[in-house]
Amino acid sequence: MNRYTYDGPVMSFENCVDNRWKGQTNAVSEKKARCNLTYQWKKENNYMVNAKITLPGKIRLVE
Repeated sequence: MNRYTYDGPVMSFENCVDNRWKGQTNAVSEKKARCNLTYQWKKENNYMVNAKITLPGKIRLVE
């Protein structure tokens, strides 16, 4: 598994709900990492798991 990090904005539909959020996760792919990081943000900020949240910035692979 690879370690991925995210440092950037969090969006809910077209609205920015967090200007800068940092997170990290272990995942087998970047797609799975994005899902994990989105879920982490929702849990930290008391959003329901079915809320429409996106991470528009780049997810970086940590070597």
